[in-house]
Amino acid sequence: MDLITIFQTIFSAIKTPSGLASFVFDVLIITIFLYKILEWTKETRAFQVMKGIGLLFVFSVLARLLNLWTIYWVLNSTLAGGSIFIILFILFTPEIRRMLSRIGTNRLTKLFGGASETDSRRVVMDLKRSILHLAKRRVGALIVFERRSGLGDIAATGIPLNAEISGALIENIFEPNTPLHDGAVVVRGTTVVAASCLLPLSDDTKVARELGTRHRAALGVSSASDCVVIVVSEETGAISVAHEGKLIRFLDEKALNDQLESLLLKDDTGFVLPWKRKKRGAEA
Repeated sequence: MDLITIFQTIFSAIKTPSGLASFVFDVLIITIFLYKILEWTKETRAFQVMKGIGLLFVFSVLARLLNLWTIYWVLNSTLAGGSIFIILFILFTPEIRRMLSRIGTNRLTKLFGGASETDSRRVVMDLKRSILHLAKRRVGALIVFERRSGLGDIAATGIPLNAEISGALIENIFEPNTPLHDGAVVVRGTTVVAASCLLPLSDDTKVARELGTRHRAALGVSSASDCVVIVVSEETGAISVAHEGKLIRFLDEKALNDQLESLLLKDDTGFVLPWKRKKRGAEA
């Protein structure tokens, strides 16, 4: 079925009130779906390719209207064939995985609780002190906080700990010349799941050249999931936070506190909101 046939089918379907209502509802759903895809793939390679596909679609319609049959046949065959979707799937597997992960971790599917508000704030304050202490001593650190997207595959690359998190534990793990200081720590709720974990490195060519392996690893894992990553530079002692593939650098004590609270204690994804949901359920 070519594009003209599709348009003719649409026009014949909207002649009746019920057909028009179905068409409007159909277009609304598709519009929302496409908007979300564009939002989730923004600033990725997939977004640029999707813009290219959109232009091919526009050129195909123009070629049909202008009776440019050869161009129309080539473009229509390309767009109608399933091969283009196979190519896109192969080229953009990381982006597709991240998009599907965001769909699957929608707040409506968040079913399991977490730590209490008191425990959450205690953990954040304790972590802030230990991170500042590590930065002052210029001890490198890489701490990954799991949120809605599971990081079991990342934790499986390290040494299992399953220990209650504390500032002292974090400092001991990253102490130089100790068995676990290399790699990342994965934190789930108030539990250190594993240490010495391997993270995927970012392949973004726009990343600043002066950034080392820790920062590239933080960008890599935060691009593939909704986790929050704290990085302490071994060379400068600078503190950075990575989230959604973006890096905020050179945080002072106040900025670090603000980032930890906004990313881990709010927004229906950190430690606190499961406790709030339980409270709302009891009130209802």
